[in-house]
Formats: sequence, C-alpha cells, structure tokens
Amino acid sequence: MAAPAPAKNLFLAKHKEKEDFNQYWYSQHTIEHIVKELLVSTKACAFLSTPSIYFSLPKDSQLRGASWVFDFDEQWSKDSHFCMYDFNKPEEIPAKLHGQFDCVVIDPPFITHEVWTKYAAAAKLLLSPGGKVVASTVPENAELLFTLLGAKPCLFKPSIPHLVYQYCLFLNFEPSADGLGQRNHMEIPEDD
Repeated sequence: MAAPAPAKNLFLAKHKEKEDFNQYWYSQHTIEHIVKELLVSTKACAFLSTPSIYFSLPKDSQLRGASWVFDFDEQWSKDSHFCMYDFNKPEEIPAKLHGQFDCVVIDPPFITHEVWTKYAAAAKLLLSPGGKVVASTVPENAELLFTLLGAKPCLFKPSIPHLVYQYCLFLNFEPSADGLGQRNHMEIPEDD
C-alpha cells in the first residue's frame, strides 16, 4: 500500500511569487525539511525574507508564537508578528526585537556581497548570543557566508522550482539527521 500524499502546503497554494520582489518559493518538500529542522533545533526564529517558511510553521506551535517574519512585501502585514523590513536599512529594525531570537532564517532577494553584508548586520542585531543561522544562497558564496555568519553548507540542498540555478543551505550549527543533515535525494540529483 502506497503512503498517502502529503497535505498540500497552504502557503504555496495561496501565494504566487512576485517578480517585482524577486520572490522565489522553496518547494513543498524543502519547506517541510526546513520546518522540521527548526521545530527541533530552535525556540524563536527571525525569518528574514522567508515568509514561505514562517507561514508554514504549525500555527499552534510554540515556535510560531515566538517567531517573527521580516519582509518588504506588506501583504503579510496583517500577521501580528510581521515587521516591515528593508534590507538596505537593518538599523531600522525595532530595538525591542534585538537579541530576541535563537535563530535567523535568511533568503535574500539578491546574492551579492553588499546585500549579504546588510542581511548579516540584521542577523547580528536579531540573534541572541550563540544564535543559529540558516541561510540560502549560491555555492559560490560559501566563503562569504562563513566570513559573515560562520555558516557552512549542509548536506540538504533546497529545491526552488522557478529559480534557474541551484542554491545551498548554509548553517552555523550541526543539523539533525532527519532534518537538514540529510541529502535531498527526492528533488536534487547527486553532484557529479
């Protein structure tokens, strides 16, 4: 007997990517694995330009209740834990949120050194001491991510269906074996 198909992700079903904001959503399978990792590894997350992950957390989970989504797209503004976020102005993040999170999840709309430097500044404002980082970018940014955030690529590579190049996930902590500590065999072929 075949396993039942997973329930459709409501965020993906309701929200189309906006080219004007350079939005590209992760696949449902990738979202499930990132959420699984966060639920076992963190208590309060700051989601920087990652609404697909924030809104995929179980609504009744402690993690969702303690987390915030930081984004430029104001369609999320009705959520009580939404913070308008312009990555060019990390210093405008409200002081009451500084140091309040044990994890940041980051997926910038651009992959340049300048943009990553601004996202790293925001991450450092939001993280409590020893905080965790989950960041998504191209493999060519490995040295930059290590320098800025102490993050290294993990085994699990995300699927972003409408993006033309392959991203990696970068972490500054050891992932769980059934979360991001495994390869994404279902969606990403093995490297040559």
